[in-house]
Amino acid sequence: MCGITGWYDRDRAPERDHVVVRRMTQTMECRGPDEEGTWISGPIALGHRRLSIIDLEGGKQPMVAGHEEDRTLAALTFCGEVYNYRELRAELVQHGHTFRTNSDTEVVLRAYLQWGVDFARHLNGMFAIGIWDEVRQELVLVRDRMGVKPLYYHPTPGGLLFGSEPKAILANPQARRTVDRAGLCEALDMVKTPGAAVFSGMHEVLPGEVLRVDATGIRKSRYWKLEAAEHTDTRDRTIANVRDLLEDIVARQLISDVPVCTLLSGGLDSSTITAIAAQVLEREGRGRVNSFSVDFKGSNESFEPDAVRGAPDAPFVRDLSAHVGTDHQEILLDSGELSEPSVRAAVLRATDVPPAFWGDMWPSLYLLFRAVRRHSTVALSGESADELFGGYLWFHRPEAVDATTFPWLTSGSARYFGGTSLLDGGLREKLDIPGYRADRYADALAEVPVLPGESDVDRRMRKVSYLNLTRFVQTLLDRKDRMSMAVGLEVRVPFCDHRLVEYVFNTPWEMKTFDGQEKSLLRAAARDLLPASILERKKTPYPATQDPGYEAALRAEMAEVLSDRNAPVHPLLDRTKVDRVMDRSLSATSLPYSRGGLEMALWLNRWLTAYDVTLDI
Repeated sequence: MCGITGWYDRDRAPERDHVVVRRMTQTMECRGPDEEGTWISGPIALGHRRLSIIDLEGGKQPMVAGHEEDRTLAALTFCGEVYNYRELRAELVQHGHTFRTNSDTEVVLRAYLQWGVDFARHLNGMFAIGIWDEVRQELVLVRDRMGVKPLYYHPTPGGLLFGSEPKAILANPQARRTVDRAGLCEALDMVKTPGAAVFSGMHEVLPGEVLRVDATGIRKSRYWKLEAAEHTDTRDRTIANVRDLLEDIVARQLISDVPVCTLLSGGLDSSTITAIAAQVLEREGRGRVNSFSVDFKGSNESFEPDAVRGAPDAPFVRDLSAHVGTDHQEILLDSGELSEPSVRAAVLRATDVPPAFWGDMWPSLYLLFRAVRRHSTVALSGESADELFGGYLWFHRPEAVDATTFPWLTSGSARYFGGTSLLDGGLREKLDIPGYRADRYADALAEVPVLPGESDVDRRMRKVSYLNLTRFVQTLLDRKDRMSMAVGLEVRVPFCDHRLVEYVFNTPWEMKTFDGQEKSLLRAAARDLLPASILERKKTPYPATQDPGYEAALRAEMAEVLSDRNAPVHPLLDRTKVDRVMDRSLSATSLPYSRGGLEMALWLNRWLTAYDVTLDI
């Protein structure tokens, strides 16, 4: 895993601004702590920060390819992993290519030379790629199919800036730190619009998209998107195919030249990944799988069930670890660490925008990954299983399925994503977040693929699945990428393999819920791998602290903000509502949705201060 950046300018040679190029590259040191490289030629500059995973010596970047006359053909900066690189390498050798390294980076570069912009269709993996084609004088940007790896760009009068994170682009003086109404709505609402970014003038490359930039401008095309297709397999065949796919996916994603582990919550998703990983490693004689879980000190004694968390994770984690034989470590966090200024600063520096909605999950993920990174460089995680197999409550509540908005923003779920409660009424009216949300929902509905002749139930559930796979899961992937990359940990997500996504997306809803439980297909596919406790466990989210001391720390920080007349968040807040929150009694159990307004206000203040943001609303 790495951080990439670049600057194409047909009017001025970036080599004259090598200091700026270096600054853009250095902003992503946390994504790639091992090495730094830049390459500048004429109108193009490429930057790279490397986290060494495969071919530690040979995979240095930016990587340049030429022919026998020693003329440059193309140069590449690449973030991510290509899991089928060994097969592609053998195929490219048959086409006459020779290789100097054993890296997947060189395979990606040679694949481009062989197939041009169609090369992305051949890749299985998670990636963000920038390629300069010296012959065509063209910059090519490519993002993986599910958008696991981020890739931002900013058009300029002379060309384009790009980077793995906004901070790389913002390091160039041609990018402004301005946020307009649409950008602030993106930051404040639980809607991650594909292609949108918070900062004005900035965009994200769409999942499965190719951008080509040359002297004539920018051209866009899609090499992959979710399509509707008829599913003809029987239930038994479908279950077998899901299992076969998962075994192949996990085996591929365990390939690494550095230590690999799994992130284990004791839920169905992460337990399935861990159990398959244990089988693969045992079969290949590579020892036991290392697994890590997270919880808060004292949570077992003080845990209080809420609407979505019925029991702590620890007993289920231990069941799975004993069942499949992992070398397990439980990371116990002190809730006091979550509010430490250095931790909050690291989280914001990694996100570049207010880390909304998830509250304490941002710093707790950061602390978890920091602890895991001391033992491992690569981790496998269970993201996307709920979106793919139908694990969330809103897949099963008719009022959410039939709603005229995003299902996770309906009654019963919306309170977990409500962070605007303390904002000034005039600001809320000016932003019109409900109107913005309605427009984005209409855009999403217009994209949903249609299968002629499918039942009303399957049509409605295809809609819900599409919204989850193209909108909701993007927020989780973004959170996981930023917090893991903040400490130089690569997190791989087997459930995002496009082959599995395509197959399960087109499986009828009745088959996905055939046993009356959520995620029936996955449960059936993993039945022989898991203990009964996990097979019977209900969906439970990532743990959140219930320690009232954490909320007390938030209130103490807010008191400091209120006493600072220069705090930039003041004009955005309704002081009466803030005072009401500050004056209410602290309960013995602090729940995440009761802290949402405080969390958002404090993150906004930190962001406006640290990034010197100008609001243009």
